[in-house]
Amino acid sequence: MALFGDNTERKQLERQMRDAGRLPPGQSLTLKWPVLHAGTVPRFDPARWDFEITGLVWTPLRFTWDEFNKLPLVQETADFHCVTRWSRFDNHWEGVSAADLISRAQPKPEAKFALIHAEHGFTANLPLEDLVRPTSMFALRHDGEPLTADHGYPLRLIVPHLYAWKSVKWVRGVELLAQDEAGFWEQNGYHMYGDPFREQRFSRD
Repeated sequence: MALFGDNTERKQLERQMRDAGRLPPGQSLTLKWPVLHAGTVPRFDPARWDFEITGLVWTPLRFTWDEFNKLPLVQETADFHCVTRWSRFDNHWEGVSAADLISRAQPKPEAKFALIHAEHGFTANLPLEDLVRPTSMFALRHDGEPLTADHGYPLRLIVPHLYAWKSVKWVRGVELLAQDEAGFWEQNGYHMYGDPFREQRFSRD
């Protein structure tokens, strides 16, 4: 049970979260923060890093690392549910509001979906209305500390109401689209939406 921490404490908290309606079906509570991703951890070069918002926007945007770090910060405490069936509760995130960034780019009326772009060509898709929820952000810090490289440093998208593969690590930009377009995991059999409480893990769910 090393993945989940002390079993007695974990079971007690798990029961509390289930009774409170916060633990999705098929999930187990973890006291740790497991590391899961495809491929290698990318090397971060602040002099070459940038973040872009492109696609169906009136004002395409590009930020350098220095410029991004001057944007207003928000904070959010939220639960985090992995498709591999663990849940971590009350994560404290600090970063830039996704809604604020998208509004700066002025989406065109036909923009209904977002394709998130990250290092190594990784992508993930979600409806634009989910990206601009108040709880969604591009996070720089987790539980009071800068993100580690394994967990997405320097920047990670956080969309807490969807399975965690939508919370893309090492994110580099957003492309707004009129039609939904499958990302990396979605092309490999994962669900196009990914609601933990509806157990939308795979395309057949």
